Amino acid sequence: MGIYSLSFKNFKKRKLRSALTMLGIIIGVVALVVLVGIGAGMQAYMKVQTDTMKGVVIITNSSINSANGMQSLSDLSPEAVSKIKNMTQLYNFKEQIQFTSELNGTPVMVVGTNDWSQMKITNGTTGVVITKTLADQKGYKIGSKIKVKDQEMVITGITEVGGIVHPMIVAINLEKALPMNDNKVSTITANAKGDPNTVSKDIQSQVSGTAAMTQSDMMKQTNDMLKNITMFIGAIAGIALLVGVISIINIMLVNVTERTREIGVLKAIGFTNREVLGSILTEAGLLGFLGSIIGITIAAVLLELGVIFLAPQLGVPENFTLAYMLPSWLVVGVIAGATLLSILAGLYPAWRASRLNVVEALRYE
Repeated sequence: MGIYSLSFKNFKKRKLRSALTMLGIIIGVVALVVLVGIGAGMQAYMKVQTDTMKGVVIITNSSINSANGMQSLSDLSPEAVSKIKNMTQLYNFKEQIQFTSELNGTPVMVVGTNDWSQMKITNGTTGVVITKTLADQKGYKIGSKIKVKDQEMVITGITEVGGIVHPMIVAINLEKALPMNDNKVSTITANAKGDPNTVSKDIQSQVSGTAAMTQSDMMKQTNDMLKNITMFIGAIAGIALLVGVISIINIMLVNVTERTREIGVLKAIGFTNREVLGSILTEAGLLGFLGSIIGITIAAVLLELGVIFLAPQLGVPENFTLAYMLPSWLVVGVIAGATLLSILAGLYPAWRASRLNVVEALRYE
């Protein structure tokens, strides 16, 4: 009998104990993969979204206003708008208005735009579009009348866009929104001729009070934020995995104690200390490997259910799939990490088993 077949034999012999030991690994892996997977998915999706904006420069006021507990961009001055539009390095200008208001006592973000491609309207048409969260909370539907800044308008569409940051959004045509905001523009997006980073620096140096961001700037800021969040929640989830690994140390010590006489017999018939050590370590690694496989499978199911049922409620687009949240590096890393940690957890029990004296082990009751 080889050391690997012996390890499998002992693993199957104690099915319930092995399953309970793996449970700690499974819970840790599920927590780690789900939490880190959400962060990784957000990073991957943001990268895809910003890749579509290469060469685009986003120009805003350098300050931010806060009203009704909701942050919004300050408006660009008419002089700044005029200077920006006269810059030869920019073309294909798109203006947007953004201000906070109230809708029947509920704080909302009002967006004036003519670029409806970003709204992803799921029901209805452009004109006056509200988020599904706002529609569900207030009972609005297409055809309902709302009043924004004393102007009555009819809802023409509902969108999933909005999500967690600003779930209450009312988007209306730019021409209708301009008078509501004293004809002031909040954001200008434009394509850059040449290097976007150089153009953005030119804008900030030539037009005072403005902030210009490129695709790479947005990507860096978003990645830094999401990376910190992912590391934090990953560390918390890692504690659960560590608890599972500690349980392996405990159970392997119990196994070694129970099998003292068996180990003595193995050494008496020719098994070396190294083979006994390898057998115990293989058994410990098997617990971690199988536990991680099962944990990843459960995590994948939970993440897929989240994409199906929760993503629409949070305004996540339909093309957001499980692949964003379960990259290959996460799967391979978790399996390899859980297996390695389990082997390390079995080192002391395995070393203790390999050092057993044959005579004393055979006499053990």
